[in-house]
Amino acid sequence: MLRVASYNIRKAIGTDRKRDPARIMDVLAEIDADVIALQEADRRFGRRKSAIPTELIEDHGLHMAALDGKPDSIGHFGNAFLFSSAVKIVRAGEIKIPHLEPRGAIFADIEHQNGKMRIVGMHLDLSGLRRRQQIRSILAQAEASSPALPLLLMGDCNEWSPHGGSLGEFVGFHFAPTPPSFHSRRPVARLDRIIGCKRLEFRDAGTHHSLKARYASDHLPVWADVAFA
Repeated sequence: MLRVASYNIRKAIGTDRKRDPARIMDVLAEIDADVIALQEADRRFGRRKSAIPTELIEDHGLHMAALDGKPDSIGHFGNAFLFSSAVKIVRAGEIKIPHLEPRGAIFADIEHQNGKMRIVGMHLDLSGLRRRQQIRSILAQAEASSPALPLLLMGDCNEWSPHGGSLGEFVGFHFAPTPPSFHSRRPVARLDRIIGCKRLEFRDAGTHHSLKARYASDHLPVWADVAFA
């Protein structure tokens, strides 16, 4: 069993307008996931400095996938991965997608005691003008691994339709049954998703509600326990 999570951390700025990266890490510790996909993990402008100090990540026993190569950044367009010591990173990189806004996707091929898989982290277009194209591009590149690996995708899809809209592009995939995650104070929308291929199954899933999670970001984290089918 592999616990995965996806969390839009809003650059560590909470609903109380305070930037508190330690609070984000406390929320992640509550979930205790082996694989975490973060969105808005880097600041948007300038050097795109990480919103969470790397030493704080390491103090929580997590390691990162090297992506952009920028000394102050942990991600690509704010997308980043964190892993527990139970996970080995084989390789990682960015997935190029069409965009009008600073949005992107990343991938990592990982090894766990139960097997290998490819993980995708993504933050899709807010406007909706490029969302379908982005999903098609992500799937085309993510499914091109050799040898073919089980594929798991996570992230903020920015899709307000619960089942349709751009999510219809995930043909042959199934969605973890995670409840609404946005807005964290009063969740009404399932913007954050965990999506698996047929070679994976979800044993359990949820949206993480805690007092700290309500204030740490405007999104709640979603999680799932994943097994090989």
